[in-house]
Formats: sequence, structure tokens, C-alpha cells
Amino acid sequence: MSLISCLFCKIIAKEIPAGIVYEDEKVVAFKDIAPQAPTHILLVPREHARFVEELADKGVVGRIYKIAADLARENKIADSGYRIVVNHGRAAGQAVDHVHFHLLGGRDFSWPPG
Repeated sequence: MSLISCLFCKIIAKEIPAGIVYEDEKVVAFKDIAPQAPTHILLVPREHARFVEELADKGVVGRIYKIAADLARENKIADSGYRIVVNHGRAAGQAVDHVHFHLLGGRDFSWPPG
């Protein structure tokens, strides 16, 4: 997939509007357009990467988890519990080929997922 056609790259570049709730030099977070929970925020690295292992040595994954925890507190879901999900590949449900983390909360979740 080219960066030109990547949906999340277009959101990061502000070519497509999104409900951005956080951004810094490495990460952008925005509300999911098809939320699966009362709080459903996507956290994406600014650098295009298809899978999480492409970011392993860049310090971005830890930063995303810290931002997710901060957003969970801001959205009042930290105390009741929240879930962070990363889908890897189509069979796992990855719909956009730009690695992204789902922050979900505000309702009870079952286990196992899916």
C-alpha cells in the first residue's frame, strides 16, 4: 500500500477530517468512526508501518501505551478497566494497513475476545 492511499496517513496529514484527541511528533490519536465501546480511540504512529514489529526499536510502542493510559484517565475509564487491542493481519481483523492500537472502555468485555 502506498502512503498516498493509506487512510491513516491521510488523517495524520489532515487531508481527511477526524476527531483527533491527541497528537505529538510521533503519535496521533482519534475517535474511531465505528466505535465498539463508549470509548473507542485509535492510536497510530505518524510513521507509516504495517505491523507493530516495524516499530519495535523506535520507542513508539511504549509511548503509545503511555498515551493510551493517559487517555483512559481523561475519559474516566482507567479505574473501571480498559482494553488495548492491536490486530495483526486480515485474519485478525486489521482493516487498515497502518499499525494502530484500539483503546476501548466504558463497558464490560468478555474473554476470550472475538
